[in-house]
Amino acid sequence: MNTVAFSLFLAIVLLTLVITYFASKRTKTTSDFYTADSSLTGFQNGLAIAGDYMSAASFLGIAGMVALSGFDGFFYSIGFLVAYLVVLYLVAEPLRNLGKYTMADMIAARFKEKKVRGVVALNTITISIFYMIAQLVGAGALIKLLLGIDYVYSVLIVGTLMTVYVVFGGMTATSWVQIAKAVLLMAGTFIISVIVFAKFDFSVFKMFNEMKAATPLGESFLNPGNKFKNPLDTISLNLALVLGTAGLPHILIRFFTVKDAITARKSVIYATWIIGIFYVMTVFLGFGAAKFVGYEKIITANAAGNMAAPLLAEALGGEFLFAFISAVAFATILAVVAGLVLSAASAFAHDFYAHILKKGTATEKQQVKVARFASIGVAVLSILLALFAQKMNVAFLVSLAFAVAASANLPVILLTIFWKKFNTAGAITGMVVGLGSALLMVAISPNIWSPEAGAAILVGEPLVTLTNPGIVSIPMGFLAAIIGTLLSTKREDAKNFDEILVKANTGL
Repeated sequence: MNTVAFSLFLAIVLLTLVITYFASKRTKTTSDFYTADSSLTGFQNGLAIAGDYMSAASFLGIAGMVALSGFDGFFYSIGFLVAYLVVLYLVAEPLRNLGKYTMADMIAARFKEKKVRGVVALNTITISIFYMIAQLVGAGALIKLLLGIDYVYSVLIVGTLMTVYVVFGGMTATSWVQIAKAVLLMAGTFIISVIVFAKFDFSVFKMFNEMKAATPLGESFLNPGNKFKNPLDTISLNLALVLGTAGLPHILIRFFTVKDAITARKSVIYATWIIGIFYVMTVFLGFGAAKFVGYEKIITANAAGNMAAPLLAEALGGEFLFAFISAVAFATILAVVAGLVLSAASAFAHDFYAHILKKGTATEKQQVKVARFASIGVAVLSILLALFAQKMNVAFLVSLAFAVAASANLPVILLTIFWKKFNTAGAITGMVVGLGSALLMVAISPNIWSPEAGAAILVGEPLVTLTNPGIVSIPMGFLAAIIGTLLSTKREDAKNFDEILVKANTGL
């Protein structure tokens, strides 16, 4: 066991538990639990959004993907960043103006039927669990590498901690853990990037020239096509990445933690700058790992390349930097999974329990109690699923969650705001078909099936060659929503469109 790493891990855990302790004293009402009483400033929420977004996929997954696949790994950085333009211009302000605690509140502002709220809540829970599996896979690999603890126990440790944050501290604890983690992650990534750049004499040209001979891929390392050989798959991936963020529940609920839509827009702008700087630095992480760690050592530590960044830190700065970066990666995972658990628990307690089962009669105390029990349930389910996904790259796993979010949530969000004829039937059809088609495409894809034993979860021929479902499931989500609306005879949903349009854009 690495003693320095263990000490830093312990320090991170203690810091987050102290934050949770103080947050628990302020978490009394449903508003405190779900939205931190909308008390964050634009900059604080921008940092928290960045902390929520710069996940294990960004730090561990992209670094490994760039190191092993070269240019193709950078697709993830580009897609994750460009996605915030969609959030900024189309989603952030209307969501804040129409919603209160969850994404379902926004859709329910126009469609009063409980089944719409129920389907939105189901989507939220499904996407949150998908995303959480990726974080837990990264955590398991990280703790196994550092502390020598078995993967199963590593996942259990992280799962237990994330549940504690949410159950006791709610959104206040989750937000401040995310803010602390964002600062630590930016600092750690900056330190490694500067050291890597210094190794290339601070010359971009020298860095790119040397990378042509640094890996088994040779000159093709700098060209596309090493990982994504199917053009349709490449388009599918980028569609999912660019459109998926605007449908991710744990990102969307962050806009309810500020007082108004103007502050929500400011927080997106701050987040975009922070995230943009971070993704530029992932190039240095990936190139540095390929050059100074080497292909063989990266895949020996983890076949999917998830440990490239910590191994690079060890190669450049010895045991202490290795321990620090690993502890930061651990904090990254803790912060993100806490946000995911909270979004899923909020959907269950606020949407299913309070509005559907109790028909709006649940007290604040009952809602918070149910949300805490739901947090435990979501955590247990995610842990069980993560145990089967150990060999998959975390950036890739997250891209699947993005595809599901873009297929199931984004069509309904946009059509609710911008299409007057859109109705309840269209909303439900769009969400069900978007979610179902994305999950079906994943279930029959090479992610699940492979003729070679051990290469995927199950042995057998996949029915489709696409590894990301976005190019099929996203258009299906939009088409189903439009066709469902046009085939329905119900037209009364259009009556309140003008009111919704004004409120979405002005908050009045």
